[in-house]
Amino acid sequence: MTLSDLIARVQQFAEYLGPNIYLQAVIIATAFIIVGKIADWVVSGIIGRIARKSSNKFDDQFVALVHRPIFLSFVLLGLSLATQRTGLPETPTFITIGILKTIAIFVWYSTFMQLMTLFVKVFSRTKDTKLVQTGMLTLLHNVMKIILVALAGYFIFLAWNINVTAWLASAGIVGLALSFAAKDTLSNLFAGVSIIMDAPYKTGDFIILESGERGVVTDIGLRSTRILTRDDVEITIPNGVIGNGKIINEAGGPPAQHRIRIGVGVAYGSDIDHVIDVLEKVAIDNPAILTQPAPRVRFRSFGESSLDFELLGWIANPVDRGRVKHELNCAVYKSFITNSIEIPFPQRDLHVRTMPASSN
Repeated sequence: MTLSDLIARVQQFAEYLGPNIYLQAVIIATAFIIVGKIADWVVSGIIGRIARKSSNKFDDQFVALVHRPIFLSFVLLGLSLATQRTGLPETPTFITIGILKTIAIFVWYSTFMQLMTLFVKVFSRTKDTKLVQTGMLTLLHNVMKIILVALAGYFIFLAWNINVTAWLASAGIVGLALSFAAKDTLSNLFAGVSIIMDAPYKTGDFIILESGERGVVTDIGLRSTRILTRDDVEITIPNGVIGNGKIINEAGGPPAQHRIRIGVGVAYGSDIDHVIDVLEKVAIDNPAILTQPAPRVRFRSFGESSLDFELLGWIANPVDRGRVKHELNCAVYKSFITNSIEIPFPQRDLHVRTMPASSN
C-alpha cells in the first residue's frame, strides 16, 4: 500500500465516524501518530535488533539517526492533513501547512547533515580509500554541506509557494558577476576538484614544487594546499598554481620508499672491486638504509679526473633524505681514508710557452 492509499483510507475512516470536522481532524492526526509509532518501532525495533547483531557500528548509528525523523514525518503529515480537514480560511491553513513543511525540511536537513558526518567518520577509518589518501574528504564534506543548504532553501521556497524561477535567474546573473570578480578563487576551486580526481599527491606525501620548495603535505583544502618544510616553515600554495605547475612527489608510486644517490669519484688506478665493497658496506652499516630493496653500487663513467661511482640506497621516508645523505657522505669519506682510497680533485696542466723577446 502506497502513502497515497494510506492517506485516502485514513480520511475515509475519519468521515465514517461522524460529520464533525474537528473530530475528523483529531482522528486523522491520531491515526498518523500511531502509524508513525509503528514505523518507528519497525525501524528502531526490528531493523535495530538486526543491526546490533553485526560487528559494524555504522548500521547501529544509521538506524539511531533515521528512526526519529521518520516518526516526525508521519506526525507532521497527519497534522497537515488534519489542518486541511478543519476547513479553516485559506490564509491560516496556508500558514499552518507552510510551518509544518518548514519543520519537516529542517528535521530532514539536520538528519542528512548528521548522516554526512557519520559517512565521513566511516571513510576516515578506511585508510586505503582514494578520498582519504588525497586528503580531500573534508573538501567533499564541505561541498555536500553547501549543496544541502541550497536544497533546503529551495524546498522552503516551494513550501511557501515562492516562485524560484526569478530567484534562480537572479542567482545566475549574480553568479556570472562573481565568477569574473573571483576568477582566481574559482580557478583554485576547480584545481582542487582536479586534485581529487587525479590525486597527484595526498596528505603526508613529500613533494617538491616547481619553484624549489620541498616539504610534507599537511593539508589539502578547498582553495590551497599547505606543506611543511624541513625548516618547520608552512607554505600555502593556491591549488591553481599547483594544478598548472610541475610537482615532484617523492612519496609517489605504490610504496612510500625513496631512493637516494651518493655520487663519488676515485682516482684512476684504484681497485674498483675494493671501492664497490667499501661503498656497499657503508650503506649496509647505516640503519636508515633498507635491506629490501638491497643497496647497490654502480660504476657510472670515466670522468676527467676520476672514476665516477654512485651508491644507491632506499629509505623508508623521503623526509629523511637530507639526514641520511649527510650520514652516508661522512661515512664514505671516513671509509675511503681508512681503506686508502683516494678521492682526486680536478687537475689542470698548464703549459707556458716562451714568448720571443720584444725588440725595443
